[in-house]
Amino acid sequence: MIILALAVLAVAGCVSEESEYQDQNLSNYPDVSPEDYMTSDTGNASGKGEYDASGVCTYVVDGDTIDVSGTGRIRLVGVNTPERGEPGYREAKDFMKSMCLSRTVQLDIDDAKRHDKYGRVLAVVYVDGVNINRELLRRGYAEVMYIPPSEFNPYEWT
Repeated sequence: MIILALAVLAVAGCVSEESEYQDQNLSNYPDVSPEDYMTSDTGNASGKGEYDASGVCTYVVDGDTIDVSGTGRIRLVGVNTPERGEPGYREAKDFMKSMCLSRTVQLDIDDAKRHDKYGRVLAVVYVDGVNINRELLRRGYAEVMYIPPSEFNPYEWT
């Protein structure tokens, strides 16, 4: 119930981590149907051609952690972005906001290890068929962080 209330507030633009984002216009992020991706020939990182879960990104914690309706807290597998106070933190978080916030995301959950030690779901995140984990690396917002076991090899994304 609390998660639902927070999701509603976040989508309405009422919840913000920092005041600079209180006036963010969330209407710039169209909602996309998961069916748009299920028939896509882009597939996903595991080659299964379908995703394990999808939902709306309701909150961006930082550059490698988001909240997704219906699934909970997601830790992007295979990548590591700067922590608060470190150089690059704001840029990585802003990128995640621009790509994911208030949009439908698809999740390819790591079959080898579904949760990290904090209980977050480990997954590759897709928006409009784009592997966001790979984009973080490609754009220099993240570094590879490979922790076996994992079905994903992030070195293939670089």
